[in-house]
Amino acid sequence: MYREKYDLSGKTAFVTGGGRGIGLASAMALAECGAKPIIADRDPAVLEEGLAALKKLYPNAEGIQLDVTHSDEVTAAADRFNRDGGVDILVANAGIAWPDTPGEEMGDDVWLKMIDINLNGCYWSCRAFGRHMLQRGAGSIVTVGSMSGVISNRPQRQVHYNAAKAAVHHMTRSLAGEWAERGVRVNCVAPTYVDTAMSGKGLRIPELSKIWLDNTPAHRAVTAEEIASVILFLSSDASSALMGSIVLADVGYTIW
Repeated sequence: MYREKYDLSGKTAFVTGGGRGIGLASAMALAECGAKPIIADRDPAVLEEGLAALKKLYPNAEGIQLDVTHSDEVTAAADRFNRDGGVDILVANAGIAWPDTPGEEMGDDVWLKMIDINLNGCYWSCRAFGRHMLQRGAGSIVTVGSMSGVISNRPQRQVHYNAAKAAVHHMTRSLAGEWAERGVRVNCVAPTYVDTAMSGKGLRIPELSKIWLDNTPAHRAVTAEEIASVILFLSSDASSALMGSIVLADVGYTIW
């Protein structure tokens, strides 16, 4: 009974920011449980490398170059893959985290770029793929927020990132409330510092990593695979009772 809830055979999963890090690990996890993975990334080199790694294990994997800040591109991708059989799972993962900029010095361009990728891109993805899921009366969407949407990080200064991720959390809850009775679940994973290309550079800066890890009860970061395990759970029927949940995957960081 319980094993069957993780069986994704016959389902298709679309993962934005899927060329590396959390996105690629999530595509791997979903594919291992039977889903056909489709990864999207705006960087063609990252996409090519990630897709090659995925295809070694799952030859049916597909990839598409996609910039989630362009809503027309996202809509076209959703329409294309739904013509080809439908997307059952969306992992809205694409995002950025840097630069570290004091709030009083942040330029409009820095603020807008963060909001455009981390919030707008997430919403464009949910909207485009959600429309098709609603038409079919079924689907699971997992957004990638952050513990930074719950706390204000230190010592780095990132009001733009914190604000964007907090908005992703509330967007997730709002969409879940609208779509639950129509068969589409929307949930969010909110990671701590993840040892990936994006967060990993901060983990290798001693003045940052010491504070980060000293303030974590487990005294460690998490891996992309650990976050992928949460995404797998939220994507599957094992989490059927979860709608609008913000799942903190922070190895205890927000306890203190």
